[in-house]
Amino acid sequence: MKKTKLTTYSTIATTLASVFLLASCSKPPQTSEEQVTEVAPAAQHTLLIEQSRLSIYHPVDLTSDLSHLSDNQKRMLSLLIDASKIMDDLFWQQAFNQDKSAFLSAIEDKDVRHFAEINYGPWDRLNGDAPFLSGFEEKALGAEFYPHDMTKTEFESANFEDKQGLYSVVKRDDTGKLFTQPYSKAYSDELTKAANLLKEASALANNEEFKQYLLLRAEALLTDDYLASDMAWMDMKTNPVELVIGPIESYEDQLFGYRAAFEAYVLVKDLKWSEKLAKYAAFLPELQQGLPVESAYKAEMPGSDADLNAYDVIYYAGHSNAGSKTIAINLPNDERVQLEKGTRRLQLKNAMRAKFDNILVPIAETLIVPE
Repeated sequence: MKKTKLTTYSTIATTLASVFLLASCSKPPQTSEEQVTEVAPAAQHTLLIEQSRLSIYHPVDLTSDLSHLSDNQKRMLSLLIDASKIMDDLFWQQAFNQDKSAFLSAIEDKDVRHFAEINYGPWDRLNGDAPFLSGFEEKALGAEFYPHDMTKTEFESANFEDKQGLYSVVKRDDTGKLFTQPYSKAYSDELTKAANLLKEASALANNEEFKQYLLLRAEALLTDDYLASDMAWMDMKTNPVELVIGPIESYEDQLFGYRAAFEAYVLVKDLKWSEKLAKYAAFLPELQQGLPVESAYKAEMPGSDADLNAYDVIYYAGHSNAGSKTIAINLPNDERVQLEKGTRRLQLKNAMRAKFDNILVPIAETLIVPE
């Protein structure tokens, strides 16, 4: 039987080009008394880095076998990618306070423009967020989650609701006082569109657990309450199509690490490899107890519903697409879900292969002498 590859599926073929950094890093939240970012108007900018740095990212085509998916599931993938594109636009708003189109159109050099697209703004994410274009100061540690003129002291001494909330933006009222606005209100139009796309996709899902997850996640985008959808996500075991979407990780908030950034992954499950990995999931609680650390660090026993599966990633969006690309997902982050049900560990097989072929193999060929 002829296999259907994702690259031949016309409605989503243009989503397959992803870039992988020839390195990997993560940065903890930084601290600063003042965080002020001055943003230049759209204009011609001078490159502040060596031209060679623009090529630190390597383009890779990601493919996946769709032969086991139904026609409805293939149509559903297109809707999930459309919803993910909205997460991408929202992350641009969270990371950079200029209009995306105006900013990018002002960059004439296509290589510089592509570098800016990868970094979601004029700051080099793999070089301490240093500006790589003239006219921009250091990136605000709080990105666009807080007013740029807000100090840490002001924030810590202020008293307002949802101060450390994952799903709200800190703003100033007419008197200059700080307050929070929930994501569901701050980004109401975009999240309503994304929720409607998830509901539309749910009508095409023949897997009841996935259908329920899509409906609950759509509701979560509109209410900022993600617990029920996180619980439902843990219950999905047999669905061949996978979606991770919403405000999830808080790394973009380097001022406090409180607020979550929008992102999305659209995945296709590798059934054969998932079957091979499944047997290891049952040993996870036992492995935790065997860790060579003090008992106090092993007091909380994770839920027993944890699983370990392999997937092909076919679309990254938002925070997950900024700079280097991850090769695995371990979610949910909510400790209530972890204690009751555990976590799911999603291994992104085609992304792993791309990094292995384009990073580890060249390193090995350089360091290992053939015999």
